[in-house]
Amino acid sequence: MKILYFFIIFPILTNINCQLLPPLPALNLSFLDQSLALIFPIIQNFKNTITLDPFGVTQSWTGPDICNYKGFYCDNPPNNSSATSLASIDFNGFQLSAPTLDGFIDQLPDLAIFHANSNNFSGTISSEISNLPYLYELDLSNNQFIGTFPMSILNIHTLTFLDIRYNLLTGIIPPQIFVQNLDGFFLNNNNFIQKLPDNLGSTTAFYLTLANNKFVGPIPRSIGQAPNLLEILLLNNLLNGCIPYELGLLKKAIVIDVGYNMLTGPLPCSLGCLESVEQLNFAGNLLYGQVPEVICSLRNLVNFTLSYNYFTKVGPLCRELIESGVLNVEKNCIVGLPNQRSTVECVLFRLQIKVCPLQKSFSIIPCNISKFSPHRPPRAERHLISYSALSKKHTKLS
Repeated sequence: MKILYFFIIFPILTNINCQLLPPLPALNLSFLDQSLALIFPIIQNFKNTITLDPFGVTQSWTGPDICNYKGFYCDNPPNNSSATSLASIDFNGFQLSAPTLDGFIDQLPDLAIFHANSNNFSGTISSEISNLPYLYELDLSNNQFIGTFPMSILNIHTLTFLDIRYNLLTGIIPPQIFVQNLDGFFLNNNNFIQKLPDNLGSTTAFYLTLANNKFVGPIPRSIGQAPNLLEILLLNNLLNGCIPYELGLLKKAIVIDVGYNMLTGPLPCSLGCLESVEQLNFAGNLLYGQVPEVICSLRNLVNFTLSYNYFTKVGPLCRELIESGVLNVEKNCIVGLPNQRSTVECVLFRLQIKVCPLQKSFSIIPCNISKFSPHRPPRAERHLISYSALSKKHTKLS
């Protein structure tokens, strides 16, 4: 039965003046469900805070038919299959401006999905958001949120997808986030400044993008324990130290990108065990030595980028990849190849080479290597979710 919802206006009187209330909806509104009647004023209050609506989205946010408001989607809540409630909000690309989301999404008790990529929402992320019992997708990317990582997210135990990239967040990321049951975790293009947590490898994520921040220190050795990682982006940070042997244990990984950091040392031969990898980027670091032939034997490689390092030698398998355009070794120190660094640059680098600890681990190959075939099967172009996350434009990631 539809619920009659009555609004009675009472002026708020004080001893010296009368505070005017914003206009309220018409009388006698009839809602499909009581839960929709309860959130109607919450939506209207939020609408009144919106300062810019270039596409006229909020023009549809009138009357009792909330399920047909643009960007709003209803469904049956998990605890009552006969009820109808607001289950999902998709503001992606609406370019709405508002000073805060506080008092809005945290007051929608049945909300399961909130997507708001490419808007101009600002302020901090409300701590009350952890009170939403069904929330499992949260996308606040490409907005103007400030402050530190929203610690309240650690208390959303239903959350499986978190996208807070392209904001103005800073500080540190709590290590606890890497033990939450996330499938996708995108926080690239913020200002996080810290050492990567030692428990990074505890993540259950399939997609992990930490690119374009200010992470420092080495890549944690625990990374090899991540059971599901398909794509990981660590590029454009301030990472240093040597590449851990354990990186080669990510047998499901399709994309590994640690380009443009300050990593040094040789490439570990364990990378030859990355049987699924297609995109492998180590460009713009301080790596040196010979490029291991075992890596060049990987059958699924589409792009292997080692440019702007200090490698000195490549074998015949790697030369085949160079000729086919799979391997890029420009701006290294490889004699006889075009577009290399000057002799002076290479000599000066050799004078300050840093030797990595655990030297023996760089020659270990912890898998059986199949015989290399120079005839690689053609591969259809794949949509790589993590690289899509590097674009500000709205791209569906979940």
